[in-house]
Amino acid sequence: MPNAAHSPDVDVLVVGGGPAGVAAGITARRAGLDVAIVDKAVFPRDKCCGDGLTTLALRELEAIGFQPESVPSFQVVDGADIRAPGGRTVTVPLPTGRGVFAAVTPRIELDAALVELAVAEGVTVHQGSAVKDVTPIESVVLVDCEGLGVVRARHVIAADGMWSPVRKALGLNVDGYLGEWHAFRQYVSGVTGAASKRLIVWFDEDFLPGYAWSFPLPDGRANVGFGILRATGRRTQDMKATWAGFFDRPHIAAALGPDAAPEGRHQAWPIPARIDSATLSSGRTLFVGDAAGATDLMTGEGIGQALLTGRLAAEAIAANPRGEPAATAARYERAVRHDLVADHRMSVLLGRVLAHRRGADGSVAILDHAGSWGRRNFARWMFEDEPRSIITTPRRWHRRFLDRPGAFRTAFSGHAGRVTGPARD
Repeated sequence: MPNAAHSPDVDVLVVGGGPAGVAAGITARRAGLDVAIVDKAVFPRDKCCGDGLTTLALRELEAIGFQPESVPSFQVVDGADIRAPGGRTVTVPLPTGRGVFAAVTPRIELDAALVELAVAEGVTVHQGSAVKDVTPIESVVLVDCEGLGVVRARHVIAADGMWSPVRKALGLNVDGYLGEWHAFRQYVSGVTGAASKRLIVWFDEDFLPGYAWSFPLPDGRANVGFGILRATGRRTQDMKATWAGFFDRPHIAAALGPDAAPEGRHQAWPIPARIDSATLSSGRTLFVGDAAGATDLMTGEGIGQALLTGRLAAEAIAANPRGEPAATAARYERAVRHDLVADHRMSVLLGRVLAHRRGADGSVAILDHAGSWGRRNFARWMFEDEPRSIITTPRRWHRRFLDRPGAFRTAFSGHAGRVTGPARD
């Protein structure tokens, strides 16, 4: 007869109810496992983020059953305006009529909708329950949760952010780690300029190899901010000073329009991007999303990577739920290396090109003379993670890697609900 102290309450306990945790929970539940999610927050809750969804994120969302209409502010994007340090601006379009390749939606809406989706899929969700301690013992992991007591889980998926309490409880913290990126974000209303209709990326010289952005939302709103790589040596104090004059830059003020007004206070947050060196597993615990440093080093985008790593972790567990944890961890880490580490290395190389004004100006100039085909496929390369590193990963080649449709083709077969930019040949 099994020892009751070692008998699991759940097959999989997911710590964190953001995109990574929900993707993990739904994938594991669909595999027939008993799954619970715990999160210290009560949804809806805001999450400091740029709110952009790449093609990777959209495809992963579609795979777990997410419906765009479940979030009121889901806004499709058909392209982007890219401004070089010297002022040259190029519009790059995304394919139309073939699904969605990029979108924007506030995390306060997206994450709440995903938690509701997890519940609908049969995942037990405990909100307002912080993890206090984690203790691995033989065949289970004991997770002490506020308000719940000790939960016995056969496997734990830590989707609990950059400063993961699970990783800390297991003694795996990296002292002094502050992330690879630091970003500032502000919601703005009353936007009447180009930013009301178009996604804009500004490669101002003092941001390089980072950038500033304006991501459009419905009703004249936008998510506006900038991100800077810490490797440049800039201190947080310097970035605060940069933010103080951010909206006074003429090209940013013009894009937002004269009636633009900040909503509430701005927010700042660190972003981890070290999937090539992060700890991905510890015994029966797998780390995903920001807890695994899975953000794209070149763009700072992490929602797609969070969803992907959550799914991969759940698939690794589902492949052999009662097997040796070392085999499960190895399976997960192989999948992460296959899908993300090559992209990370490519982002490192591309970041070096964009680290200096000459490289950024030259890149945008080449793009400006690339013709409609070149600009269209550059936009796919920018928003769709597969083409970015496929040149260095022949094992991922397939005949239509630059011709795959986007996500949600049925919901967005036409132009309804789209944000469109001017076509330019």
